[in-house]
Amino acid sequence: MKSLFSPRKAALAVAIIATFSLTACQTPASKVAAPAVSSAKATKPVDQTVTQRILGDGLYELAYSPATNTLYVASAQGFKDVNGGMLYRLDPTTLATKGETHTDLKNFGMAINDEGSVIYTTNSLDGAVSKVDAQSGKVLQRVMFGGKDKDGDAVGAREMLLHGDALYVGRVADPGYITVVNTKTFKVKTTIKNIGKWVTGIIYSPLTERIYAANGAGEIAVINPHTHKVEKRWSPNDGKDYLFLNMAEDPATGRLFVTDDSKGKTTLVFDEQTGKVIKRIEGDALGIKFNAKRNEIYISQRESKKVLQLDATTYAVKHSWSFDTNPNSLLVSADGQTLYVSLKQAFNKDNSTKGPDSVARISLK
Repeated sequence: MKSLFSPRKAALAVAIIATFSLTACQTPASKVAAPAVSSAKATKPVDQTVTQRILGDGLYELAYSPATNTLYVASAQGFKDVNGGMLYRLDPTTLATKGETHTDLKNFGMAINDEGSVIYTTNSLDGAVSKVDAQSGKVLQRVMFGGKDKDGDAVGAREMLLHGDALYVGRVADPGYITVVNTKTFKVKTTIKNIGKWVTGIIYSPLTERIYAANGAGEIAVINPHTHKVEKRWSPNDGKDYLFLNMAEDPATGRLFVTDDSKGKTTLVFDEQTGKVIKRIEGDALGIKFNAKRNEIYISQRESKKVLQLDATTYAVKHSWSFDTNPNSLLVSADGQTLYVSLKQAFNKDNSTKGPDSVARISLK
């Protein structure tokens, strides 16, 4: 895998949002046939539990609103000779388009408020975050953070966490930091510094009432959301190099799942009480979600072109789905019975792609 956070000349790498050897001795994967190149129709894959639709270039994170029964997809569109991005509003059952918005900046990360009225997107390449009306798709407000990296590019805004009235936006710098935005005023409230090299994933734990921030040096920063101070730092301490990406949590058992798709090619399970690694799940791992309703873990394997469904207690693979393109970001529906996946085409050397990206809907029932 290419360097995750290289400058704008390899901007696609910054964009992985974003967005886990389990396959060798587990249940066979169900092969999902590649759909015909058409953005107008949903396709009928071989696996009848899967609906897959080609949608457009540069698809990244997804969000779902039960209030409006809408699936939202962030798009950066193309990286070669293409300005701006897209926000898609889809029917969560058929994946048909309900609406779309062309935006002047490229969209990557996504979050949505509880009411389903407002979407937040990170405009990673421009170091910005946008507030969007969920119904109309209109960009309501935007914060341009400013600041340049050593190559003169904007410091990337990668993953973000919506917690209460604050957006915690991870910044891809060395040292990395988190910009905190007040969602009511939509102005920068404060900055949490020295998180570690490149802030990648961010989640909130209802168990410990702390924010966890993953970084590219293989650390988890434990942050107090009231004081905005880093209280602890967890690391595997096994002498190996890691580049942590995405996280999920099972608050009932106090387990934190962390993926590494670059150096470690593994998913690590941390005990939140001790900060120690209690399990390693080998294999490339990018996106990860925990489903409490089904006691399952889902991992997207971009390199292996698979999505894994694991028993969250035994870590055994219950099922897997294979695709012709690269699974990226994952989203579990509110009722826990549906899994959504953004599927990405491979990049050419000139940052163009081999075709448009897709969205898949997997029925877990």
